[in-house]
Amino acid sequence: MNASELVANLTQQGVHLWVDNDKLRIRSPKGLITLDMQAKIAAYKADIVAFLHEMDVASDLNSVPLSQGLNLQTIGRLIGGFSEQSTVEYKSPIIDTKAMAQKLIVTFKPLPNSYNNQEIRKFRQELEVKLRDYGVKVLSWDEAIAEFKYDLIIPVINKKRNFKFKGVKSEVNAIIDVEIPPSFLRKLGIFVAEILYKIYSQFILNERKIPVIKIARLSSWAEDHAAKYVDNPSKTQVIVITDIDHDFINPAIPYKQKINIGINTLIRTFSEVVIGVSSNKISILNMNLSDSIFSRSEIERFVLKSLIPKVFVPIAPLLLSRFELGQYNPQESSYAAKLVKLGQELASTGLFPPGFKLNEVIKRKSHRDIVSVIINGRTGVSYGFVAYAEPPQYFGDVEVTKKEWESLLPVKGFSSNELRQNENGRRYVKIKILEKYVFRQIPDIWLVSSRSGSNKTDLNIADDIIRIGLKEKLYLQLPKVIRSELADMKPSYDIYVMLAISLSAALYTPELIKNGAPIVHFHGYPAFDWFKPNEYCVGVNNPSVPCGTYESGVFNFLGISSLVEQQARNISLVSLVEPDHGTNFIAHDLDYLVERLKTGCAEGQIELGGKHFASLRSKVEECRV
Repeated sequence: MNASELVANLTQQGVHLWVDNDKLRIRSPKGLITLDMQAKIAAYKADIVAFLHEMDVASDLNSVPLSQGLNLQTIGRLIGGFSEQSTVEYKSPIIDTKAMAQKLIVTFKPLPNSYNNQEIRKFRQELEVKLRDYGVKVLSWDEAIAEFKYDLIIPVINKKRNFKFKGVKSEVNAIIDVEIPPSFLRKLGIFVAEILYKIYSQFILNERKIPVIKIARLSSWAEDHAAKYVDNPSKTQVIVITDIDHDFINPAIPYKQKINIGINTLIRTFSEVVIGVSSNKISILNMNLSDSIFSRSEIERFVLKSLIPKVFVPIAPLLLSRFELGQYNPQESSYAAKLVKLGQELASTGLFPPGFKLNEVIKRKSHRDIVSVIINGRTGVSYGFVAYAEPPQYFGDVEVTKKEWESLLPVKGFSSNELRQNENGRRYVKIKILEKYVFRQIPDIWLVSSRSGSNKTDLNIADDIIRIGLKEKLYLQLPKVIRSELADMKPSYDIYVMLAISLSAALYTPELIKNGAPIVHFHGYPAFDWFKPNEYCVGVNNPSVPCGTYESGVFNFLGISSLVEQQARNISLVSLVEPDHGTNFIAHDLDYLVERLKTGCAEGQIELGGKHFASLRSKVEECRV
């Protein structure tokens, strides 16, 4: 019996096997896994893990290329730095929302009998129907939950006890709940639970980290929110349906004020996504803090274009383990100096509001501890980024002829029809430019970026700027000397986006980036009429995948490459729209980008929030302006 046969045999008997952080996980009906079966699983463990990885990976490397010449698997490997990884360690990006839907599993937490909000009851029923229509697997609550065990040391008596509880299985992508305001007695219980958690955390845990589910069980026994049933918060999101917040969707209220409304809503509901509902409108909120609005008649577009992508690719920081770490001296980098100038010049626009510290907005220690685990130890969240791409680095011929291409060597893990390398290891891709195939070298990409949590408009060149590289893998260079409180400095959530824009520009619009290029992102949009000749807008109709996701990088790569189809010439600026999130800009020149953004803000044609998104969506479809 080999690994695939063993997995098939166990699956047929109702055993669920999956891989979590390269560890084999098993959930089985009681009594099915005998000692003999345990021995077999242990003997084949490495092969089973490899096999399960392979099942999740698209294996057809010769799939039909997209219009620009590369298929999604090749793009994904390039922007993700997966070139040195084996096939089973790489997951092909999915950007079709119907394909996303068919891979999702959700459950609805049962409503209490006393719940009487008929508008939300009606919407909840409509939502379940639409999810099923698109192929989402909707489990009943009983099907979604399982029994878990955990050990707990009882304070004072210092005895270990084993506790059992029911929680939602980790293969469930989302729990959909409704907001129910707590009663006085429940508020009192929450107060007592939090005091006990603080005591336990200080005297028993000594502030050491424990799994999220244990924190939730220790501190949330007096509550009835869906989050306390989550077994694995990195796999399962909580979506809460509530009454729409009319202030949050009011275009007259400044976006900076909406940030506080949005943060408090997410914390109050203890959820990753909040859906606001009224008789004629739908809103959706996640940590991107979009104030997007849909009419109730647009529920199909809302589900397919906005909700499903958010469930399929939750917001998550890029782990440091993905990078090869190193150091650099930012004071010797002309691009770090340009980045500081870029931020300072944009300060007057107000496009980069200050972020928030978790301990300033999340009052309950248990909630701060849970959020800290989920966002990988980050102490705060900021909005937008500034970056500066260095000129692409080439070694040898930038382009080769078709005859030279045919003599190049294949590269493991890539289609030889799309990517090959020469004897020196330099890789070349076959891409389509104006209906003609060209064979261009993949350059080394380097850029400097503001670190996560920094003040984008007042960067300290000594220790606020990190350097990111993309070659066969990802590189992260930190300043050689940093303040002690920044010892755990983290890269921005949007690293995939920055690298994807830079690499795509180098391949498809090299004039735009040949001397380096400023790149900025903020949580707003330009008006349709703001654009000038040689300025381009793409991405308006993309699914609204969240920031920091692999898929968001792919969409930005495709946005730049789509300019070839528009026969773009002398490109001065590109606006890459990310629905429900904001806009990325790349320009050929720092001063040009600054002047255009300042002018747009002064004239009211660029604003934070979703005010101008409707004009873009109604007038353009991946358009040239």
